[in-house]
Amino acid sequence: MSHIAIIGAGITGITTAYALLKQGHEVTVFDRNRYAAMETSFANGGQLSASNAEVWNNWGTVLKGLKWILRKDAPLLMNPKPSWHKYSWLTEFMLNIPKYQNNTVATAKLAIEAREHLYRIAEEEGINFDLEKRGILHVYRNEAGYRHAEKVNELLTRAGLDRRAVSPEEARQIEPALTGSLYGGFFTPSDATGDIHKFTRGLADAAMRKGLNFIGDADVENLSHTGNGIKISWRSNSCPEKSDGEKAQFDAVVICAGIGSRRFASMLGDRVNIYPVKGYSITINLDSEQCQKAAPWVSLLDDDAKIVTSRLGLNRLRVAGTAEYNGDNRDIRHDRIRPLVEWSRGFFPGMSTSNVVPWAGLRPMMPDMMPRVGVGSKSRVFYNTGHGHLGWTLSAVTAEMITQQICTAFPVGEREKQAA
Repeated sequence: MSHIAIIGAGITGITTAYALLKQGHEVTVFDRNRYAAMETSFANGGQLSASNAEVWNNWGTVLKGLKWILRKDAPLLMNPKPSWHKYSWLTEFMLNIPKYQNNTVATAKLAIEAREHLYRIAEEEGINFDLEKRGILHVYRNEAGYRHAEKVNELLTRAGLDRRAVSPEEARQIEPALTGSLYGGFFTPSDATGDIHKFTRGLADAAMRKGLNFIGDADVENLSHTGNGIKISWRSNSCPEKSDGEKAQFDAVVICAGIGSRRFASMLGDRVNIYPVKGYSITINLDSEQCQKAAPWVSLLDDDAKIVTSRLGLNRLRVAGTAEYNGDNRDIRHDRIRPLVEWSRGFFPGMSTSNVVPWAGLRPMMPDMMPRVGVGSKSRVFYNTGHGHLGWTLSAVTAEMITQQICTAFPVGEREKQAA
């Protein structure tokens, strides 16, 4: 039996830990927070969306970014302050524009496969995470956005996704709470939504029942390759009296640390060029029967505003969106939250927004918008990170992919598998 360390207890770290435990490995997860799913996996948009698999590497995204650069409330906002990391990342982003079609199709295929793994895990472990299998409806308020969606739909169809065009009248039949003028839409009945935080915490509990060693409040300071293992040095945030920190050696390590993956990769001699792209969300507490009736149950994606919704049970609506290139900055800005509130009021005027909880998280994005799943330059080093805005959507399948690679490098006997 091999002892595998995982850095990061977000959705990718916990799904990876669970998959490794199921194969009979011993697993230890490190996270700087006391509990799992306390950063980017805390309050995202909630969509399990193969229909949102389009990568952002196209000239349209670049032109919109330039057009919006001076708008503080823009769906895509970039801090123009010089930064070598930011501008080198953007250069690589543009160099990947020729891969736009192939990467979109590949991402959609991963997303379709991922949800079957996630549903199976939730059923096996009895995890309640406000799952709604009502599909996702993309809505468009002008012809230009709709025509682009038609082209995207050809790629998603090539990947095997059932996503069909709908008229404004059909869109309102799918989601009767919709108001306002629409040009058209696309509906993906197989997509779903759920609370990422509830799922990740529930899966972490299930993993601990299977023997997961979870070390929270752990500030990992160094990773080093010893030749026959990986040495991890960390300092406990809950025990500052241990001034010399703690150390342990493992057979292998999997980096699942979100935007921190870039720093950990450099310790191990690898370049994983992740950039933090901030997203915002609001959770609208539906405190009355009137609000509950006025809020949508079918998940929406307004492609013009880049805003998504997810119904999280009877009493909550999650509204999320925007992309902000501003480095490692977690500040919740009023001028970025306000458009989410105003959008909610405009589309659902009968729903009160008097009880709103704002949040911001940093998406770990690679320049090609594809997750980094695979081995490092040295043996015993693995990566499952860089999922960007699709971590919730893709995590269950990338966890299986990296687990297969680890099991090839560190075979597990039948006795250990049966015990797991």
